[in-house]
Amino acid sequence: MNSVLLEAGFILLLLVGNGVFAMTELAVVSARKSRLKGMAAAGDQRAAAALALAESPNRFLSTVQVGITMVGILAGAFGGATLAAHIGNGLAAVGLPGAYAQAAGVAVVVVVITFCSLIVGELVPKRVALANPEGIARVMAGPMARLAALAWPLVKVLSVTTELVLRLLGLRERKESPVTEEEVRALIREGREAGVFHQTEARMVEGVLALDRLPVREIMTPRAKIIWINVHEAHETIWHKVVVSGHTTFPVYQGDRDNVVGMISVKAIYANLAAGLPVTVKDLMTKPLIVPSSLAAISLLETFKRSGQFHALVSDEFGGIVGLVSLHDVMEAVIGDFPSQDMRLKPMAKRREDGSWLVDAMIEIEDFQAQMPQFVLPPPEARSYHTFGGYVFEQLGRVPAEGDAFEAQGYRIEIIDMDRNRVDKVLLIPLDRLPPRQS
Repeated sequence: MNSVLLEAGFILLLLVGNGVFAMTELAVVSARKSRLKGMAAAGDQRAAAALALAESPNRFLSTVQVGITMVGILAGAFGGATLAAHIGNGLAAVGLPGAYAQAAGVAVVVVVITFCSLIVGELVPKRVALANPEGIARVMAGPMARLAALAWPLVKVLSVTTELVLRLLGLRERKESPVTEEEVRALIREGREAGVFHQTEARMVEGVLALDRLPVREIMTPRAKIIWINVHEAHETIWHKVVVSGHTTFPVYQGDRDNVVGMISVKAIYANLAAGLPVTVKDLMTKPLIVPSSLAAISLLETFKRSGQFHALVSDEFGGIVGLVSLHDVMEAVIGDFPSQDMRLKPMAKRREDGSWLVDAMIEIEDFQAQMPQFVLPPPEARSYHTFGGYVFEQLGRVPAEGDAFEAQGYRIEIIDMDRNRVDKVLLIPLDRLPPRQS
């Protein structure tokens, strides 16, 4: 009886050995090389050994197969030669014919060893390996390296033979592919679902990964929404535009708006005003940075970094200025949802903190009335215009000029920006907010 238990224990020990080989194989294959490289760079010798195994799969897999094969042969031979005979004798003792008893003993041993081999030698060790692949790879790297050295002749034969067969099949060792963008996205999604990453962090990473495919024209402020400054304008007019626009940087043009000669910032204007000096555009403007509308947002960031500027004019393929883009626009694309190009191009009316309204003159009358229902206009059949700029034309009876103003519906309507003969920006100030007139 004691001999039977000893033999069963020996076979179980062989199956555990099989499980160790299977666990090590899956752990080394599944371990992330990036983590092992980080540990090795920090001075972890075991991680360096595990990384060496992972980078030499032919030698490592040959060593594992030598071990598994030897364990299988010993378990099969020992079980068939010893345990099967004991079990067969036991079955014969309880009345089973001798010829059948030995066959039944072999069958019992095969079934039991196969079951135990699947559980102890494969499934459980592999689940353990998947739970902590880097840790197990680090622990087992040393013993595997020593086993490879001991079994070097056999490992070498297996490695060379494997290489020869692969070449005959026309296969070559494939280099490990670099991490793809989709893999990074998948990891971020898994981390977000697991609670490792905050929702906002995941969205920011998605935004950063999209910058190389996001053209500048998708994030720029379109030309129709830019506040322009003429190089010859007086400082009173300039300051008025600055105050009503809410922008921080303005393109400066001479003659035609496609002839941009510089950029001027609110900071520079305010510094002069605070010092009691008049605003002289030529003295305050800086050289404009112009980028193509097809430029990727990631390249725009590099351009900003090299130039030291954080605003750029956007030109089309014909050299015309079609928009203005800033570092703030790029950051909007990274940190969250940003308006589509159609939304950014759509003219709007914006209410300011002082109660006035800054209106894009190209806004459709229906959209204008939806945003400002208090401003009563004639019914559609009585109107000959479709935009608010057309309404201004009708009220003045001529082509407006910057600075023109009139009163209607309880508002002072002032034209603050023209694009050639087109009204660009209009300021609506409630009459009750205006300072009293001097008598």
